[in-house]
Amino acid sequence: MPITDVEVARAAAEAGAAVVRGMFGEALPRVEKGDGDFATAADLEAEKAILDVIRAARPGDAVIGEESGRTGPGQAEREWLVDPLCGTLNYAVHNMLVAVNVALRVGEDVTAAASADPFTGEVFWTDGAHARVRRGGADTPLRPSAASRLVDVNLDPPFPNAPAFRPTALLADPRFTERFRPRVVSTTLAVAWTAAGRRAAYVTDGRRHDSVHFAAGIALCRAAGCVVTGIDGLPPHTGAGGLVIAADETTHTLLLDLVRPR
Repeated sequence: MPITDVEVARAAAEAGAAVVRGMFGEALPRVEKGDGDFATAADLEAEKAILDVIRAARPGDAVIGEESGRTGPGQAEREWLVDPLCGTLNYAVHNMLVAVNVALRVGEDVTAAASADPFTGEVFWTDGAHARVRRGGADTPLRPSAASRLVDVNLDPPFPNAPAFRPTALLADPRFTERFRPRVVSTTLAVAWTAAGRRAAYVTDGRRHDSVHFAAGIALCRAAGCVVTGIDGLPPHTGAGGLVIAADETTHTLLLDLVRPR
């Protein structure tokens, strides 16, 4: 029986996660990217493992990898977006808060995606209609919830909407702390956690179009039923950009009132 796209996404994410897990704790060489950003040998090896899975299963598709760029047919309608190690700064100091993200975009839509946690063994996945987390071979539906009141805020630059919106100002706003409790995970694993009900919301600034970091997480949250917009309330990848992803409309409305650029 032919392998489905979501099975490819899961297998690719799991292959990358196995590399990340296996190289954890080593003193890894770094590749400097500029502006304080870098990749480790684990980023490079994990991306290679992911691309090997995708190319074996879908040789006619294009791939956009964070480390290797775009490869494959120039006019391919099907593109895989690969982030082999989201949370490189965490990983480099032996912090386990990282994610491996794989998403398939067909035209304008992400139709399959997986976000793997290398250290819990969980794989959050969607086929575009359903959202699940796989643990030990069993799949459980993702159910967003705002009950925790935990909001993850991405503090990594750049902040293109400053000074109208600054994430640090949000954390200091008394209206925010009256309703929510901030968290800073510094990886898109927190986006998957929003879909799973482990976070009430996720907030970030930045231009997110074609982002290998966020494509899988956005798809997961949409399929799970989260409210997903930019920081101005417009659809993602339009307007001011950024993301406000919330478990429900009430939480989204409260946050949007705090973060919307003025």
